[in-house]
Amino acid sequence: MLKRVFVAPDPGRVRLRFAGRAVVGITLAVVVCALAGLPLVGAVTGGLAALLALFTVADATVRGQAVTTALLPAVGLPVLAAAAELHDHPVARDLTFLAVVGAGVYARRWGPRGHSLGVFAFMTFFVAQFLHATAARLPELSAAVVLSLLSAAAVRFGLWCYEDRMPQAHAPAPPAGTGLARVTTRQAVQATAGAGFALVVGQLVSGQRWYWAVGATWWIFVNTASRGETLVRGFRRVLGTVFGIGLGVLIAVPVHGAGLPTAVLLAGCVFGIFYSAAVSYTWMMLCVTLLAELLYGLLGVLTPSLLALRLTETGVGALGAALAVLFVLPVTTHLTTDAWIQRALRCVHACTAEAASRLAGAPDADPASRVAELEQLLSRVRLSVAPLVHPLNPMLGRKRRARRVLALLDDCAREIRGLVSVAADPEASHDARLAAACWRVEAAVEALTGDGTRQVALAPEPPAAGALAHLHGVERALAELAAPLRTPSRSPLAGA
Repeated sequence: MLKRVFVAPDPGRVRLRFAGRAVVGITLAVVVCALAGLPLVGAVTGGLAALLALFTVADATVRGQAVTTALLPAVGLPVLAAAAELHDHPVARDLTFLAVVGAGVYARRWGPRGHSLGVFAFMTFFVAQFLHATAARLPELSAAVVLSLLSAAAVRFGLWCYEDRMPQAHAPAPPAGTGLARVTTRQAVQATAGAGFALVVGQLVSGQRWYWAVGATWWIFVNTASRGETLVRGFRRVLGTVFGIGLGVLIAVPVHGAGLPTAVLLAGCVFGIFYSAAVSYTWMMLCVTLLAELLYGLLGVLTPSLLALRLTETGVGALGAALAVLFVLPVTTHLTTDAWIQRALRCVHACTAEAASRLAGAPDADPASRVAELEQLLSRVRLSVAPLVHPLNPMLGRKRRARRVLALLDDCAREIRGLVSVAADPEASHDARLAAACWRVEAAVEALTGDGTRQVALAPEPPAAGALAHLHGVERALAELAAPLRTPSRSPLAGA
């Protein structure tokens, strides 16, 4: 698991830059809040607001990211005000919290911007519970949010705007539909139901820390699109929380809020959250749990019993999510897996076409951005297929087929990365055989994503080197994908 985080491909060092920029942006936000004379609670609020702004905003362009960032306070401040005003009215507070949950998930239908605003709205309400925000504290907390968002924006769009040099691919959206056939609509209903269960049971467990259970349910639903994905994510959240609590006993409890070591450890946790998010949810949750423990240490309330309570509430939230996806408008895994695999295959062809154009001398060809898009799509495929390859899955035939599909898609990605590396060499020249190889890649992708009537076959070719060798590698992987992907229902892993 550790190897997966630190050895996973990172084209253009995007994950490293993402994590490094987050540490700088959040540190600046906390410093600005402190210089503005805000108390510790305000600095914590500001740091968390900056973290969310840097973590969740994922529009395809820098301009789009700037617009979404500017909209965050328009969503967050009213939610913060509602949470503070309703602090002493538990019934109204709880109903409003559930409404924010449902609206936040439903907002995903509007793509990355809707997703970002929905997450920010939920987390603003959550942070208000975390800090026991009241109406009296509202001015200082609102000031902290505004100052921190401005600080995060200054880093993201000024000091460290690396997207100008390495464009990020558009974050994939779940397959569309209408009415209750739309995944986001079903998930909004599921998340509200699961959060309702977590809220009620969480309050029975603890009248003060019940919101942990609701938070666990919410984050289990983020970036999932099927029953299987949600169950696996719930399992990984609990696992990451267990590891994080174990580490917290060794680190956070002895430190217990000491200034300098806590600041260093918090920076390390922020880096870990951002660096591991794309490749390991378990590791991300370990870092999130340790960060929460360090914050409780700063606030002077960290105890071993509090850590045990966090684990219990996390389990309640995971149970709520599991019951919701199993019994409330369930979305089966095979309904979404096929769409993600087909999008990844089409992106493979787009990558080869862009690389071939670059080799042919086209100045506008940009295969690097296509590779970033392919990496995101493959991450989404892995998430979708995760329930099938999980060690606890008893369906061995489907597990083997799913693993074969993932291995061959990884082969495609490796060859594509090699091809793009060759294309980036200014001395690389166009080979006449590249056009024919790219055509065969296109035909293979069409056969795998079309009506299934065409056959995928390799043309006999002499040994090749450079770009052509990588294209032949892509061809071989696509040809071998025909067997595990062909099923009577055309769903690549039907019945899953």
